[in-house]
Amino acid sequence: MTDPIHDQAEGLRRLLVQDFVRIVTITSGNAGTGKTTTVINLAAFLTRNGKNVLVIDENVGANNLSATLGISAHRDLLDVIRRDKTLDQVIISRGEGLHILPAGRGMRVLDKLSAGDRAHLIGCFARLAQPMDVVLIDAAPRRSSRLLPLNFTGHELLIVVSPEPNSITSAYALIKHINSQHQGKQRFHILVNKTGIKAEAQIIFDNMASAAMQYLDVSLDFMGAIPSDDKLCLGRAVAEAFPVAASAAAFRCAAESLTNWPCQEGESPRLERFIQCLLQSNQGNQSSRASAMTAGSW
Repeated sequence: MTDPIHDQAEGLRRLLVQDFVRIVTITSGNAGTGKTTTVINLAAFLTRNGKNVLVIDENVGANNLSATLGISAHRDLLDVIRRDKTLDQVIISRGEGLHILPAGRGMRVLDKLSAGDRAHLIGCFARLAQPMDVVLIDAAPRRSSRLLPLNFTGHELLIVVSPEPNSITSAYALIKHINSQHQGKQRFHILVNKTGIKAEAQIIFDNMASAAMQYLDVSLDFMGAIPSDDKLCLGRAVAEAFPVAASAAAFRCAAESLTNWPCQEGESPRLERFIQCLLQSNQGNQSSRASAMTAGSW
């Protein structure tokens, strides 16, 4: 049960933080966990609660978020970088409060941008016509996401895991990899998807949390469990297709939990500052790879 006093204090704090935006990268250790379905359903419930949501799709190909929703995305973040289109022209609005940015091609070239390109991209997000309350990022598979090395105060990581043993071990390996880059500063939220009973999800989380604390000195946060009730439609949010389903209720609770995550201490999370840090992280990774190649040549 939530604490009303805490909720009021948190709400007041956010009012005092200008341009506050919740930024969440949703990822998984392997395919088949329902990561993209999770993004779709969280976005649906957040918009129903009056939030303006920007979904950044880092994936390319037939299985990306746009294709899953049956949307023809003819433009991408790369077109913004090349100055062929404005950011507002590339973003797809779908329903009240939901905005989708196809970004897979653009994300792949972040480490190759010139200083002028980086300044242009940051300015585009600073001038975005529609202010956003929440940014959900459907991350590229496993360790290939450009978001994983990001060191940004307002950035949250949600890892989707299913009951299959390979999903659990892959998710733990991903947590270990990310933690090694962030030296214990990253917060991890765990959502157990496709569960039979809630007790099963709790056992999975407890085992992961115990191992993470013992071997990585990392504390995990249990975001909840989504039952496998055969109501999750790939092309539609369960809130629209089956609003009284058990999975709909679970996603509703997960969305409320996300909204109530406490602000992290430090600078106020603004979208353009997030993009600036993302670019800096990718530039840093390029330098690290170049140094490693140089050292290897000797």
